[in-house]
Amino acid sequence: MIKGRCMCGAVTVEVANLTDRMNACHCEMCRRWTGSAFVAVHSDPSDVTFDGPVKTIASSDWAMRGWCDKCGSALFYKQQQGGSYGLAVGLFDNAAGKTLNIEYYVDRKPDGFAYAGDHKRMTEAETLAYFGISEGE
Repeated sequence: MIKGRCMCGAVTVEVANLTDRMNACHCEMCRRWTGSAFVAVHSDPSDVTFDGPVKTIASSDWAMRGWCDKCGSALFYKQQQGGSYGLAVGLFDNAAGKTLNIEYYVDRKPDGFAYAGDHKRMTEAETLAYFGISEGE
C-alpha cells in the first residue's frame, strides 16, 4: 500500500497499486491549475481510496480534476468516462519512486520548461489521438 497526503494533511490517499507510468502534462489547463506542468503517477480507480474533503470539477467535456477543499492542493486528474487516476506526484514521498516516461503537449510548454532524460514526448495532436479525443472536445 502506498500512502500520500495533501499539503495540510486533511486529505489522505491510499493506493494499492501504481503503474510504472509517470507523466508531465503541459496543456494550458494543467499549467493554469498547477502553475507549472501537472506531473502525475497512475493507478486504476479501484486501487485508490481518498479520505478527507475532496472536491472535484468537470474541467472539460471529458475530464475532471480533484483538490483538497481545505488547502487547495491538486490531487488528481481523471477522464470522466473510465481511465486511470493521474495522481499528483507531490502527494507521495519521492514521487512514489517513479521516473518520468511521458510528456504530453510538448508543443504547448513554455520555452523555459525542459525535463531531462530519455522519455516519450508527445505533441497536442499526438496526445489527443493517444487518448482518443477529437480536437475541439
